[in-house]
Amino acid sequence: MREGHMASTERGLRIQADDDLKSMSVGTVMRKIKSRTWKKQRYFRLQDDCMTIWYKSKKAGNAHSTFSVGDVEAVREGHQSEVLLSIADEFPPDRCFTLVFRGRRGNLDLVAESVQEAQSWIKGIRKLIDNLENMGQSEKLDQWICDWFKKADKNRDGRMNFKEVRDLLKMMNVDMNEHHALRLFTMADKSQSGTLEDDEFVLFYKMLTQREDVLRVFQEFSADGQKLTLKDLKDFLQEEQLHEDRVQQYALELIERYEPSDTAMTFDGFLMYLSSSEGSIFNPAMLELYQDMAQPLCHYFISSSHNTYLLEDQIRGQSSVEGYIKALKRGCRCVEVDCWDGPNGEPIVYHGHTFTSKIFFKDVVTALGNYAFKTSQYPVILSIENHCSVEQQKVMAHHLTQILGDKLLKSTLDGKTSNGLPSPEDLKGKILLKGKKIGGLEDRMNGVLDDPLTGEVSDEEDNPEIEEENHHNDGIRHRGKKSKQRLSKELSDCVVYCKSVHFSSFKHSRIHSKFYEISSFAESKARKNIREAGPEFVLHNARQLSRVYPSGLRTDSSNFSPQDMWNAGCQIGVEMDLNDGLFMQNGRCGYVLKPAFMRNVDEGYDPENPQIRDDYKPLSLSIQVISGQQLPKVNIKEGSIIDPLVRVEIHGILMDQAKQETRYIDNNGFNPVWYDTLQFTIHSPELALVRFVVEDYDKTSKNDFVGQFTLPFTCIQPGYRHIHLLSKDGTSIPPSSLFVHTRISNITRS
Repeated sequence: MREGHMASTERGLRIQADDDLKSMSVGTVMRKIKSRTWKKQRYFRLQDDCMTIWYKSKKAGNAHSTFSVGDVEAVREGHQSEVLLSIADEFPPDRCFTLVFRGRRGNLDLVAESVQEAQSWIKGIRKLIDNLENMGQSEKLDQWICDWFKKADKNRDGRMNFKEVRDLLKMMNVDMNEHHALRLFTMADKSQSGTLEDDEFVLFYKMLTQREDVLRVFQEFSADGQKLTLKDLKDFLQEEQLHEDRVQQYALELIERYEPSDTAMTFDGFLMYLSSSEGSIFNPAMLELYQDMAQPLCHYFISSSHNTYLLEDQIRGQSSVEGYIKALKRGCRCVEVDCWDGPNGEPIVYHGHTFTSKIFFKDVVTALGNYAFKTSQYPVILSIENHCSVEQQKVMAHHLTQILGDKLLKSTLDGKTSNGLPSPEDLKGKILLKGKKIGGLEDRMNGVLDDPLTGEVSDEEDNPEIEEENHHNDGIRHRGKKSKQRLSKELSDCVVYCKSVHFSSFKHSRIHSKFYEISSFAESKARKNIREAGPEFVLHNARQLSRVYPSGLRTDSSNFSPQDMWNAGCQIGVEMDLNDGLFMQNGRCGYVLKPAFMRNVDEGYDPENPQIRDDYKPLSLSIQVISGQQLPKVNIKEGSIIDPLVRVEIHGILMDQAKQETRYIDNNGFNPVWYDTLQFTIHSPELALVRFVVEDYDKTSKNDFVGQFTLPFTCIQPGYRHIHLLSKDGTSIPPSSLFVHTRISNITRS
């Protein structure tokens, strides 16, 4: 088995055949830019593995750094980061580019010596990222093993003796019996040199990670214990994976995909199928755009981001416009802009009363124009919190109109006022402004307004941040005092279907409110409304949009659970694991259709009492947590290995909220085995999310977080499935996974 060797040879051939990769592998001197004053030359080179980029300063002797292509999320050409914008007068945009990293790492801003060199790196890195994204699970695993091998091969001779292999296993979270490891080492050492070369190490690793749990399932369905015939595989798909239609056809397709040279499926092919997206717990059909997108906007949950300009987890120098780009690329369809008067008549965006860096409003609008529809074609709501003078509001309106052009929705569709909100389908490619407005849509259509230059609107929309602070400091602003805010007609005219209004009561809204009005609720106020008037809140949200803000006293939005708000039909919540889980479905388009009982204006669904629904059908969910694979280390301390446990949490209506844990396994983050079964009852399956969390058990202090995965209950595929874990910030951590068996059944009502 020469896999490691083969893979690197193929990559080597690819470098020779591609001019961009060839010039990257020769190496290039570029300027690394950190600020207007910090610009230093560095020598960058792509390593032979086509995965690692190595760079060093010209002066620092032997000191060098590396990063993996897998850590790069995107390459941006030209002056697209704040740092490069600040030196735009010094270097032309066609020599500048930015590498954006996943997770918490800051951007890398670079200036090449020539346009050709910049293009080679931009195109080359994009090719390498595409190549990585198109790798199958087994190639990814080989790549992961090779990366570890390189990390541990201190003297770079491409070989490792037994002691080095033992140290490497510790780094990989494996604490194993020395005799067992030595026996496998000797078997893998085909050349009998007392050391393992890269491909021998891949073989050693594969023997070490023999999946007994999957072998058990394989042998249960295999007639001869060696392979699954078409009939065997069909039985497995029907009995365990609960496939119902075209089963024979599907079994044939799987054999073709995972066993290209055979008419039956071997164990390796079976493992590859179970590790692929088809073997994932998330039903792949629901990853596509599958919902009706032609219903009114208020009938959808909308993926949104609060304080988008704050990259709270960024430690240093990360530009704030990046917050908008990342949110939009993740499929967020509602972003927030907090605007204040800025220098030289230019409005700025920042979090009031804090020390966050300030960015120009026009830069945010430019990013919005460039990135709004890269991930999803459906409309983006730009929520403006306006603290600007009338003069600077006019500048805001000018930027919105000039920069966004046709993308900005400035009048009702077809120029008529209907009696309901348009649908995401109707509004494709449009940006909607949410903000205060002088008068209503009807006035404008009937030409009632006598075109004043400015109008006064009562500044009494709940501002949760101020409201929350007031509980603690009456000195900030006395409650109950209604100030008037002057609004420029130009900015008011940019608001069409999302007019911000103050919410007084459900009764008042039922009688007076218009479909195009949207109210904002402080988190505490929203919770109170759900407790005291759940069904009315649901009906309110079937007619118009609502937005919920997290408490202003929280410095991060992570503790705020949008689930309670979704249970009442509020469309616009806040991002986190749950948000990512809910919006992973429906083509990640940022809109998820609410269940029918929440869209029906006559129904009055009560999230506190689901059993009074006509079509109430509770379900039982059984999850057997079988095993874990290659869980990441959380503690960098030498020799520390994790003691993993798995917690399954149900997030849904109050009656459904529950959590259960497996026991913890001592000292094994590598291939822990549980076979623990957890049982749940789900009363409102359409609103439930299931979250799998892996933690490192600690009897003396809080358990450390290892990985998680969240998905809507309705997207679960039954049977034997893998769950590919994600880190805290939602990026994947291959090859970490859990292997589970799930069953969903009806509960018969007595």
